[in-house]
Amino acid sequence: MELISTLIDFILHIDKHLIDITQEYQTWTYLILFLIIFAETGLVVTPFLPGDSVLFAMGALIAKPETNLSLWVMLVLLIAAAIIGDFVNYEIGKHFGQRVFTKDSKIFKLSYLEKTQSFYNKYGLKTIIYARFVPIIRTFAPFVAGVVKMPYSKFGLYNIVGGVLWVTMFLLGGYFFGQIPFVKNNFSIVVLAIIGISLLPPIIEVIKEKTAKKSA
Repeated sequence: MELISTLIDFILHIDKHLIDITQEYQTWTYLILFLIIFAETGLVVTPFLPGDSVLFAMGALIAKPETNLSLWVMLVLLIAAAIIGDFVNYEIGKHFGQRVFTKDSKIFKLSYLEKTQSFYNKYGLKTIIYARFVPIIRTFAPFVAGVVKMPYSKFGLYNIVGGVLWVTMFLLGGYFFGQIPFVKNNFSIVVLAIIGISLLPPIIEVIKEKTAKKSA
């Protein structure tokens, strides 16, 4: 419970925590942010890291004149972190993913793998790119892509496009809109709104699937 409350506090007050990190570690902030984005996209065990919020809040922080960090250096580094993270996650799924999917597993069921494989075959492009904008799912998408052995060239292209779009939209979004008085004064609400909007697509899909089953 303490870990959960700490995580919630970090997400809701991420602007203040990033200010503390920037003031204490200065140029090492680049590495810290790189590791956070890499971990969220590259390690299937860390889907809880708040990538969207980190990117937006970091952009807003860099926009402040007193912040001695480069927007363009941060942009390039975090795009690299997102892309490399997905490639690593893909390789983990490709080499080790099949072992975790068993008939007896309550979490990694074979039926889930089969459904995901058919989904990837049908919506490969949309899955890899759109998943970037959905918390938790963006961590599992490259892992499952590796499990189902999506062609590497196809995955690589979608990974790069998705990584560039995701980091650029949220980091520059924070940079250009984060200093607006309403956003500054209601940053926790804005963060929750970002998370809520990001979660809408999978929620809508679940509702659609349940409705289709009832009508069938």
